[in-house]
Amino acid sequence: MSGRKYKVNPDTLALEQVKMSKKDYLKKAGYYLIGGVVFATFVLFMAYTFFDSPKELMLKRENDQYAMQLDRMDSRINKLSDVLRDIEERDDNIYRTIFEAEPVSIDERRAGIGGAERYNHLKGYNNSKLITETTQKIDQLSRELYVQSKSFDEVYKLAKRKEDMLASIPGIQPVSNKDLRRIASGFGYRIHPIYKTLRMHDGIDFSAPTGTPIYATGNGVVEHKPSRMSGYGIVCVIDHGYGYETLYAHCSKIIVKPGQKVKRGEIIGYVGNTGRSTGPHLHYEVHKNGKKINPIHFFYQDLTPEEYEKVIEIASRPTQSMS
Repeated sequence: MSGRKYKVNPDTLALEQVKMSKKDYLKKAGYYLIGGVVFATFVLFMAYTFFDSPKELMLKRENDQYAMQLDRMDSRINKLSDVLRDIEERDDNIYRTIFEAEPVSIDERRAGIGGAERYNHLKGYNNSKLITETTQKIDQLSRELYVQSKSFDEVYKLAKRKEDMLASIPGIQPVSNKDLRRIASGFGYRIHPIYKTLRMHDGIDFSAPTGTPIYATGNGVVEHKPSRMSGYGIVCVIDHGYGYETLYAHCSKIIVKPGQKVKRGEIIGYVGNTGRSTGPHLHYEVHKNGKKINPIHFFYQDLTPEEYEKVIEIASRPTQSMS
């Protein structure tokens, strides 16, 4: 009886089996098929919406692992950046200072390497922001390491030239001053001997008899300068390289010629009383990159620490300049 359908014949009141046509069979089969498809679709929808397949679970675990590794990498990059900052600090304030080199500018150290479009290919992923930021940090760190590497190359070259540099930088007094009594006026504001007004004195005056030898205070080349400068009388200027120049004024005679190479301690002329001068003396200046600086800081080669302290004290006295 299962699967069969019957109906009551109204005439005979007997049960008669209903015979189904092929069309009825096809219609019934269609209903079952549609119902099955709808049910299967619902099951699949529920499964993919609320449950992960084994493959999806594996991919999620991998993505989580990648995100964790990226986060660790980002932390390590930050630590490497801190180490690089320390190296840069020592490079600018120790290594380059020792060799009288200018520090690398912050603009050059932090220069970028491209715009935002450089990282467009990293967009569109779940962790795009983290991936992009980490990649940017790596690129920036690579750039800064390159700049630091070039700086160390320069420092290495300076180190190889250290002997020449130390011999060239002014390092002795320009006249013999064993008893430390020849410093007549130091660097700074002094009373002008002629105008009797307080004026900046750009060097140190050494009182000495006319004809006292004047020594080059460092290796260098005599510059092509006029033999006489305004108020300075007969002048000699030596270019020592590395941004240093020395000037020797009020000389009675210069015995070196422009373009001639001289060594530290070599006689270049003799003390005189030329130009605006109130007596025989040598006016001595040290220039660094065109700026006049206190020569007292460059007498370390021929003085003991005690003598150097005494010279500083003498040069700081509020005296009248001699020129």
